[in-house]
Amino acid sequence: MNKKKGNEVTIRSSAAEYLTYVASIGDQPENMEIRYEDENIWLTQKMFASLYDVDVRTVNYHIKKIFEDSELQEDSVIRKFRITAADGKVYDTNHYNLQMIIAVGFKVNSEWAVQFRKWVNTIASSLRMRFVPASDVGMGCF
Repeated sequence: MNKKKGNEVTIRSSAAEYLTYVASIGDQPENMEIRYEDENIWLTQKMFASLYDVDVRTVNYHIKKIFEDSELQEDSVIRKFRITAADGKVYDTNHYNLQMIIAVGFKVNSEWAVQFRKWVNTIASSLRMRFVPASDVGMGCF
């Protein structure tokens, strides 16, 4: 698998914008069609692997572990969508929603997953500061 180059990732404010950005940077931009439906983002395991620059088997391992640990429930994060493969055949393929995308992003060990975790923490910190009353900031209440 080609390793994506570059040490800096621009902080993005929307998950869809971030995923599109990560999927398209590097020496040879990869096309990744991100499915957005019912106000959610959906990716296949192959898309996860491309996004985080890891092998599909790594993604599969972490998804299985997340289900075994009851961190997420299969029926709430998986949805089948029809896709047309390169051979022209149509297949029903599992897609995983944003909850799973984030959960796997916190499990895999790659440079892009690290950048993803930094992005999530930056967004979480900005939200925390936005919603914590000024009187509580100095009291360690968050």
